[in-house]
Amino acid sequence: MNDVTKTLSPFGPIADYLVDAAQRTILFWDVMRQRGNQYLAHLSDDAPRVLHYAVEPIISGQHLDRPVNYNLLRIIPPSGVDLDPTRRPFVFIDPRAGHGPGIGGFKPESEIGVALKAGYPCYFVDFLPEPVPGQTIEDITRAEAIFLEQVIERHPEAEGNPCVVGNCQAGWAVMMLAATRPKLCGPVILAGSPLSYWAGARGQNPMRYGGGLMGGSWITAFLSDLGLGKFDGAWLIQNFEALNPSNTLWRKQYDLYANIDTKATRYLDFERWWGGHVNLNADEIQFIVDELFIGNNLAAGKIQSADGITVDLRNIRSPILIFCSDGDNITPPQQALGWILDLYDSVDEIRSYGQRIFYAIHASVGHLGIFVSSAVAGKEHDKFASNIVQIDLKVPGLYEIVFEAKTENTANPHRVSGTADWVMRYEERTLDDIRALVGNDPEDDRRFATAERVSRINLALYRTFTQPIARAVVNAPMAEWMRRMHPLRLQYELISDANPLLAPLGAMAQQISEQRSPAAADNPCILLQDGASAQIAAALDAWRDLRDRFYEVTFLSIYGSPMLQAAVGIDPARNIPMRQAGKSLAHLKQVEARIAELKSHIGAGGLLECQLRAILYVYMGDRMVDERVIDAARHLLVEQEGMESMTLVALGTLAHEQYSMLQIDTEATLAAIPSLLPADPQQRRKGFAIVREVISAAGVIGDAAENRMRRMVRLFGIDETESGTPAVAPPVTQRTEASGL
Repeated sequence: MNDVTKTLSPFGPIADYLVDAAQRTILFWDVMRQRGNQYLAHLSDDAPRVLHYAVEPIISGQHLDRPVNYNLLRIIPPSGVDLDPTRRPFVFIDPRAGHGPGIGGFKPESEIGVALKAGYPCYFVDFLPEPVPGQTIEDITRAEAIFLEQVIERHPEAEGNPCVVGNCQAGWAVMMLAATRPKLCGPVILAGSPLSYWAGARGQNPMRYGGGLMGGSWITAFLSDLGLGKFDGAWLIQNFEALNPSNTLWRKQYDLYANIDTKATRYLDFERWWGGHVNLNADEIQFIVDELFIGNNLAAGKIQSADGITVDLRNIRSPILIFCSDGDNITPPQQALGWILDLYDSVDEIRSYGQRIFYAIHASVGHLGIFVSSAVAGKEHDKFASNIVQIDLKVPGLYEIVFEAKTENTANPHRVSGTADWVMRYEERTLDDIRALVGNDPEDDRRFATAERVSRINLALYRTFTQPIARAVVNAPMAEWMRRMHPLRLQYELISDANPLLAPLGAMAQQISEQRSPAAADNPCILLQDGASAQIAAALDAWRDLRDRFYEVTFLSIYGSPMLQAAVGIDPARNIPMRQAGKSLAHLKQVEARIAELKSHIGAGGLLECQLRAILYVYMGDRMVDERVIDAARHLLVEQEGMESMTLVALGTLAHEQYSMLQIDTEATLAAIPSLLPADPQQRRKGFAIVREVISAAGVIGDAAENRMRRMVRLFGIDETESGTPAVAPPVTQRTEASGL
């Protein structure tokens, strides 16, 4: 049949589609075969990872006094990328939550990619598929501290300690490290990391109910016993896949089938990571489930090390940047941010610890997109990396990071860092803003506390009556057989060259690729196919929603029972948070002593202290500042004529002190400015010109900031002429300013 006849025939599109569908079917199953071969090759690798970059081994955790299956690697920058030895290094830690390492840098457009592009030396904390027998979470934390010490030693010229990035489950491990060894960490970036495990929104976050619906962590102990002391990470991945059955059972495969000519490589790249299952020791996973997922003890300060030291997240002195997403159903914003309410009563208490907490909430990206999306890497991660120095300079408080598109009308575009077309802004927030996001009430906390008590009871019963039987029955061959028979592992092995029935598949796919005849995109059969696919996905989504609603109602009903709560020792009338961290008398005394010390220094300083007071005071009126202002401050203040050499760390410390003085006694701190200024009018005028340039770096300032700026003009003794050229006037005395003039 020639082309003209074929086009005119009503059966032409059907014939085209049937040929295309048959070819796509063979090609699809060949990609699945390649996926299986890839999985088997990955398993045979001694240190499987999916990093896009070459690496240099630095420290093997297997050789430490307390050996672990973690290693420190240096990322070798690709050709054409120059690193700045004076910049703080970045250390990336990927989650050990069922998958292998490398997702934070498995392609050029990634967290690691943008950090390298910005000139930062980069390191990666790697882990092997099998744990070292006997290793614990505390051993891993100790090893990571040794890794950071090594990185610091290798970069003596760096502007500060390493920036540590914790992805997903690695986030809580990084926080434990920063709390127990606070002098080792620079800024901490938590990407999609859960820290408040009970938090969530009704009707949206069913994963938090899983532990209670299974009767607690006894099932974790049972699966570890079936693995002869090892927990198969495939069970964790199965939990993730169950969250979205339409994607797991249909969309992911259909998208490959429908776009077999263009998406095979991308699919195989991702599956290399997704199918890279790793194992954990029984003690490791039991700690994670008991103390974190079900117990929710980390933020409450209820976790202790083997030597009795409490892990208190308020000990962290590094800035903390949290990146989460409303589209993330694994670590929603509630679980990423709720811990702040467990630790602090107010923003003033955050400031009393000298802490800086930042958070950015993406509107829609899913959990994996936080790490693998090129768009996210090119915007959020690019801005975080390029502005990490600014984050370290910000004064204590709670801030939301928001992004504003950079346009041709953006003032001072040369002060916008990174390659993304966005301006990063820091907006002050209060704990009420976090409460509005988190949503849990005391009744919810009582339910989860009840589930935690029930879990401990069931675990004790399992260990007493069932665990001895399980351990007596299971042997090494049986444990290995059960691991290989796990459905998630089996699907890879069955569809691979290990299956002799698939031997002809590769040759068939090769021949079809050479004779490929795809149907037209507007073929009516293709449209019908897409419509049928959408209906299948919608049906699976409807089933998921019904299932999740059932889970929620069941959990709330069972653990909301006053009788059950009373039976396990939870007061049903308790109306206060169940996991509030205790207060420290020693900290209160330290705060009092620090306040007295700062008050005694209000009258000390020179031009730089006065400039910082002026800039901070003006922006205290707006409660927001963007990256251009901080960029102007860090360069203009340090580089001004006559200023002694000062590191960025020293500048940050000085800014924090001046801000604290303004918080403690605003009027006295401002009133001291005239007496601290240099006597030379020319120096005062030049100094104030820098203040003006810093404050105007972001363009027009608000009315409140403008009024505060006028006050600074008087305090610096500057007379503004009608032409706008500053002229020097006699400095205002402390007495006059104190009177409010």
